[in-house]
Order: sequence, then C-alpha cells, then structure tokens
Amino acid sequence: MAARLRLVVGRLNRRMRAEGGAGLSHLPLSALVSIERSGPIRLGELAAKEGVSAPTMSRALLALDERGAVERTTDPTDARSVLLTISPAGRELLATVREHYTSSLARLLSRLDGDQLAAVEAALPALEALIGEDPPAG
Repeated sequence: MAARLRLVVGRLNRRMRAEGGAGLSHLPLSALVSIERSGPIRLGELAAKEGVSAPTMSRALLALDERGAVERTTDPTDARSVLLTISPAGRELLATVREHYTSSLARLLSRLDGDQLAAVEAALPALEALIGEDPPAG
C-alpha cells in the first residue's frame, strides 16, 4: 500500500506542477511556502527546513528574487544576517499557483465516478493525519 500511495501522490504532484508551477521548480515553490508560513526567516533556517544546503537554497531563491516574490531585510538581532519574508508579489504568485493546482486536480477528479469520488473524500481525513494537519473548517 505504501508503494502505491507514494506512486500516486508523486504522479499527481508532477502533473499539477507540470500544468501550473509558474515556471518554478519544486524547491523555490516549497521555499516560498515555508517563507509564507514561517517568515521572517534566515536563509540557513530556511535551508534546514527544506533539507538542503545554504548554497542550494541561495540558488533556489534567485528564481524568487527574479519575480520579486521575497523581500530581504536586515535581522534586527544580528546586522550580519538577512531575514526573508514573502512580498505581495510572492503572495500573488502562490495564490496563482494554488488556484492552478486546484483547478488541475479538479479536472482530474472529474474523471472519477461517484463511488470513486466518495472513496477519495472518505480517505481525506486519514491522508491529512499522515501529514499532521487537521481538516479545514467548513
């Protein structure tokens, strides 16, 4: 079951990214989400959160800098450090990507019959528990 789930989740993720990643690879998009959730954040902390080295994260941030998606400010507790925050353009970029991913997934879900849709819906609480998230309200 674990292998099947890994395969399905991976393929769904690749399909959604291919259709709407705004021309960004996985790491810059993931970093932007982390900045949104955790910012302001230092580059080293962000790299650790994403499981990559600081130089790798610096390269990933270039794609976000080109789009004006992040803002850099001096850390008030350490003038040698920079804090990363999401910019208004970054919030807009994430909203666009999320909307596109949701639309892409909705198109895929529309291929399923009623019983299959009900099975997917019934599995959502268990899948949310796997990633440690509570179901959304409403």
